[in-house]
Amino acid sequence: MQRPVTTLRLSPQIKVKVLNAGFQTLDDVMQVSALELSREAGLSQEEALEVLQVARKEGGADGGGAGDGASLTALDLLQKEEALTRIVTFSSRLDAALGGGLPVGKITEICGVPGMGKTQLCLQLAVDVQVPPCFGGLGGQVVFIDTEGSFVVQRAVDLATAAVRHCTLLAEEAEQRDAAAAFTVETILSNIFMVRCHDYVELLAEIYLLPDFLSSHPKVRLVVIDSVAFPFRQHFDELRAQRTRLLNGLAQQLISMATKHDVAVVLSNQMTTRLQGGQSQLVPALGESWGHAPTLRLLLRWAGSQRQATIFKSPDCEEATVNYQITTDGFRDDDRSEQPPSKRPRTLAGQSAAC
Repeated sequence: MQRPVTTLRLSPQIKVKVLNAGFQTLDDVMQVSALELSREAGLSQEEALEVLQVARKEGGADGGGAGDGASLTALDLLQKEEALTRIVTFSSRLDAALGGGLPVGKITEICGVPGMGKTQLCLQLAVDVQVPPCFGGLGGQVVFIDTEGSFVVQRAVDLATAAVRHCTLLAEEAEQRDAAAAFTVETILSNIFMVRCHDYVELLAEIYLLPDFLSSHPKVRLVVIDSVAFPFRQHFDELRAQRTRLLNGLAQQLISMATKHDVAVVLSNQMTTRLQGGQSQLVPALGESWGHAPTLRLLLRWAGSQRQATIFKSPDCEEATVNYQITTDGFRDDDRSEQPPSKRPRTLAGQSAAC
């Protein structure tokens, strides 16, 4: 485990400057010179030298090491993967391609240009995670972090109404009828904890405070950030190195939170233009290094007049493309196309992956 800067024997004023510049761990500090640290963190040359001297002196005192994860075996990991719970999207074709839905305990990124339905899918998941277990849901709660001001409560009401109606129609046994009676629009809305972040500082602060909230709210099974790109594309035109360090620290925190608290982390991301071979192409924002943070990446895009969702990064799923639509009830299959999901084998010997 990487040692946090906060554990170094430095004055609080220096620690704050170093952290605000995006230096989260001792390794971050050790990778720059005193001049770079002074310029990026707003420190004097003497303060920057002090930070580096303390970092080098205390670097070997970190008690972390390989023994931290030595108690896990490959069999333990396999059993954990097989017991993985998932959140349905209400698109049966996409759920089938994902092996049952989005995985809990991992990070999923939803990418796409404006208007593709990224926020709609995030809202759909915020409702779906609350579906009672007897209907195949998790009966959980959700933390929804809105960075763009795109959360529309009336839209959440529409999706919740459709989910309640769906469960009511499915209820046959006594347990299901009781669960459906308690599954109301009001309870769904009361289980969505809303946070509005206006810049990257507020977002980072919220993410670092979230573990305490999750400890006191064990029913939370989903954390949504809509979107992760917006705050970091507003203030870092000439400070790419600082942005990269901040994003790396954010990714580490999200991965740790997803694993330790057994929650699904869902991020929406914007698209940007990249020149390659003299031609421009749309790619997910925040750079290639950020692309390693999510376990699963979905790309929402247009194919003529149809919307398509493509799984383009997954360690255990085939690459697949399905058609979907945004209806008044939410994120659904596109009934205009009855073709099965198009897939390209990504497993050994071309075997079909069931995730």
